[in-house]
Amino acid sequence: MNHLLAALLTRVVGFSGQQVPVSNRCRRLHPTLFIALILMLTACQFSAEGGRKATPLPSSVRLRVIATFSIVGDFAQNVGGDLIELKTLAGLGSDIHEFEPNPSDALAVRNANVLLENGLGLETWVDRLYTSSGSQARRVIVSQGIPIRSRDVDGKVESDPHVWQDVHNAMTMTLTIRDAFVAADPANASVYQANAAAYVARLQTLDQEITTEISRLPADRRKLVTSHDAIGYFAARYGFNVIGSLLGTVATASGDPSAREFAQLVADIKASGVRAVFVESVSNPDNMERLATEANVVVSPALYTDSLGVEGSAGSTYLNAMRYNARTIVNALLGP
Repeated sequence: MNHLLAALLTRVVGFSGQQVPVSNRCRRLHPTLFIALILMLTACQFSAEGGRKATPLPSSVRLRVIATFSIVGDFAQNVGGDLIELKTLAGLGSDIHEFEPNPSDALAVRNANVLLENGLGLETWVDRLYTSSGSQARRVIVSQGIPIRSRDVDGKVESDPHVWQDVHNAMTMTLTIRDAFVAADPANASVYQANAAAYVARLQTLDQEITTEISRLPADRRKLVTSHDAIGYFAARYGFNVIGSLLGTVATASGDPSAREFAQLVADIKASGVRAVFVESVSNPDNMERLATEANVVVSPALYTDSLGVEGSAGSTYLNAMRYNARTIVNALLGP
């Protein structure tokens, strides 16, 4: 039944397991029809199975894990290894802030044992997806236990969800994932624990490498301007001052800055003496290039902030992405 439904959805609305731009999907499928198809899929699942019952995981079956985006997915793969069957919803290069799930995502969540989410308002769509899918997966917020940065934006407190930009927080997230896997699959607890310990050791080495790399940069040059407020945890951990961001918010869907806000950021950049501004791999560089021109600074190569890069790229894993970001930031701010 699952295969027939998936084939029907693909044929009728053009969906597949591969994510396509939101604008294209909206033209293909009216929201009401989308919800109806999700409910039909879920109802057929329940009819075929006679209702979903929570049962212990058979030893011969891999733990079915959903990660909301690529960075959490990378942590999960390092902890789970061959014992898990992993699906990442927002794929490589996707902007998690603007991601919209499709029917195949609903089916995957429906059949999952564990759903790993960052939390802190990052995945605005995940509650709807979980409910509509009829899933009984164990939901795990991997940012739990991490001190959260927040700020006041026009009288409203805004939490910064980009906790992974501090490698110490990545260690905490890894241990939370370990505990979730152990709880869902206790028969393989020792493997998850050993994998997590090995990965945390690599993260500790990464943290030391970044600290050493940043030490090449004089303290008075540790100033950052980015596309959106995605790098505050990195700045706090490694001693940077965030001058500002183009969008002025932790989300990327806030729209372009006003003329007044743009002019103020240009003035702040000139006053700070910063040498470069940083575009991100998930954002359109056009406005950042205009900002750099107005402020008479350079645009650095794109940083990996909200997504990992494709296989073979400098940001193909969390470890690679963070090393690349640190090196790129230091080289850009040192200048020629």
